[in-house]
Amino acid sequence: MPKVTIYTKPGCPYCAAAKEHYINSGIKYKEIDVYSIKGAKEEAIKLAGGRAIVPVILEDGAVKVGFGGG
Repeated sequence: MPKVTIYTKPGCPYCAAAKEHYINSGIKYKEIDVYSIKGAKEEAIKLAGGRAIVPVILEDGAVKVGFGGG
């Protein structure tokens, strides 16, 4: 089972789609709201190569920026 962390923000449709994808796949994930957790926004930007974009998905150490539905 992959280890997944998703950096999200409220109201983000791509974040919602990413979470739904993992739920439907039966894969548990840790969600980090970049506005609620101190330092999370900066960490997400760092992981995304300096881009302020969500979702940022860490899956088994690999970084995926954005979500396209599958």
